Amino acid sequence: MRYLARYLLTYEGMSAKTSEPMESATLRVYEKLRQSLSAFAGVAAFESLAFRALTQAKSEAPSLWAVQIAADGSLHGLGEFEPQIDIDKDLAGEGGTILIDRLLGLLLIFLGEALTLSLLRLAWPGAALDDCNSENGRKV
Repeated sequence: MRYLARYLLTYEGMSAKTSEPMESATLRVYEKLRQSLSAFAGVAAFESLAFRALTQAKSEAPSLWAVQIAADGSLHGLGEFEPQIDIDKDLAGEGGTILIDRLLGLLLIFLGEALTLSLLRLAWPGAALDDCNSENGRKV
């Protein structure tokens, strides 16, 4: 899932318009996932998955300890230390990658591959998601 998370973050980073306010790719990916899954399963379901993903990610990325999930599923605290993401160099960016990775992993576990890919295609209609392979060679 880490590969897919990096792909989505890079895709969002590349598709950001320069006239838009600077918002991190992590926040944009997270918000698209939140909107897509909340419409499908409800806000409480997304909030629960996001909380679990953040809890898992905090053990791997200490920079996420200040981040919180609000009752509506929105992410608070990430933008305070992540003004601009550089996935390969920025520690905060790596924390964002880990968070998105964990969230995608939970979606795959609970929804299955077909439904997860369907939700991702709705959120990113122009992305080449069929070309994304996980680290173990499985299509995701």
